[in-house]
Amino acid sequence: MSDYRIQGQTGEWEVVIGLEVHAQITTHSKLFSGASTTFGAEPNSQVSLVDAAMPGMLPVPNRECIRQAVRTGMAIEAEINAWSRFDRKNYFYADLPQGYQISQLYHPLVGEGSLLIEADEKTGIPEDKVIGIERIHVEQDAGKLMHDQHPTMSYVDLNRSGVALMEIVSRPDMGSPAEAGAYVRKLRSILRYVGSCDGNMEEGSMRADVNVSVRKVGDELGTRTETKNVNSVRFVMQVIEYEAARQVDLIESGGSVDQETRLFDVATGTTRTMRSKEDAHDYRYFPDPDLLPLVLEDDFLAECRASLPELPDAKRVRYTDELGLTAYNARELTAEVETFGRFETLLGVAADAMGKAETEVATQVANWALSVAPGVIKSAKENFGDEVDPTRATGERQATILAMQDKGEISGKQAKEIFELVLRTGREPGEIADTEGLKQVSDTGAIEAAIDEILANNGDKVEQYKGGKDKLFGFFVGQTMKAMQGKANPGVVNQLLKDKLG
Repeated sequence: MSDYRIQGQTGEWEVVIGLEVHAQITTHSKLFSGASTTFGAEPNSQVSLVDAAMPGMLPVPNRECIRQAVRTGMAIEAEINAWSRFDRKNYFYADLPQGYQISQLYHPLVGEGSLLIEADEKTGIPEDKVIGIERIHVEQDAGKLMHDQHPTMSYVDLNRSGVALMEIVSRPDMGSPAEAGAYVRKLRSILRYVGSCDGNMEEGSMRADVNVSVRKVGDELGTRTETKNVNSVRFVMQVIEYEAARQVDLIESGGSVDQETRLFDVATGTTRTMRSKEDAHDYRYFPDPDLLPLVLEDDFLAECRASLPELPDAKRVRYTDELGLTAYNARELTAEVETFGRFETLLGVAADAMGKAETEVATQVANWALSVAPGVIKSAKENFGDEVDPTRATGERQATILAMQDKGEISGKQAKEIFELVLRTGREPGEIADTEGLKQVSDTGAIEAAIDEILANNGDKVEQYKGGKDKLFGFFVGQTMKAMQGKANPGVVNQLLKDKLG
């Protein structure tokens, strides 16, 4: 278990956490109909006769939905069930016209898998940890109730009704808010790498049901509560902190935790009772008579596996082992699909611009991509607002700046100044360096003349240096750079000073 503990009146308590993540599958049409899944359309404008449960309408499985769920299962190294079946989950859904949800209980598409969360001192995870995943099943989403359209009535929008979801059910293997946050971030990253879900939690295309229980250290599992539809990593962590503390206080005051479904109030950071928690038998599950079992052929499974990209863990290992990046840089670069995409594009063009192998320039490019470029962009936006356009900083232009710096034509400070002007104007880096005087002076004659004058004017310090005060070397470097208005090549300055001081 985690080292995370809650200090109660009667001693220490530990938290046990499991998550059920609902991820909307990235497809153009719904799970059992051809209706569009585009977000933000006019209410009830994307509802087919199947979605509306008109008499005689039969569901037909969307092959792409099944394919994406299988690919997701393969990405977490889960068991793929070549035979699976849909079940009906009977419940009163005001926003699902059928009166039941088509889901999978007894025979899910994807079986057991796992997900690795990495150690991170910043977030309080002391070591790598494997989180078990129990299953992934495919089901249809419900619609949406809108309570703010009328003073006395709730309206129903069925656009989301029938949209394909993957429900990804973890084992209760997490023991802290930090671990749960890391799990959701990593799962979201994998889904986005695979392309099976866009991971947009604000739009509801990925949301989590958070199961929390508490127990004295080493005791049997306690009674859990489930907080529904939490739509951000930060809120998932807040739910766990609040709910665990609430349960400890309740038990220690002589009460008991009810197995129930709760809602999270974003405004107050608290949870409240929604309904008593149902068990599977309460939903009267039975095989859906309108749908045949899913039978996956070997060729289909082989195509799914062949279509998978290089995933975050494999990419992170390659970045450290082959490119020589630090573990931190490798983790940061692989966290989001856009980040590694920008890095790999820039790495290729920068290596070409410098005339070097990618392994030779990877660290330089990584530091630029993770630290220098974002810092300049942020500062430029703060200072110049709408004048700044990051799309002007193409990979080729950034590579040119890096190549100029690598060749000693510009300093690190000048690289930042040129990059800012690229963001503001879209001009080419070479032209900016020439016309704005942003180039280092490597002319040994000019630098040597400046050094000779400085040494002549500071004879006492020269003697002190030669007498053993090595720290004065920095003084001579500083004076030379000042005399050259910061434009002298530091490497040339250092070498000339060493030669002259002996």
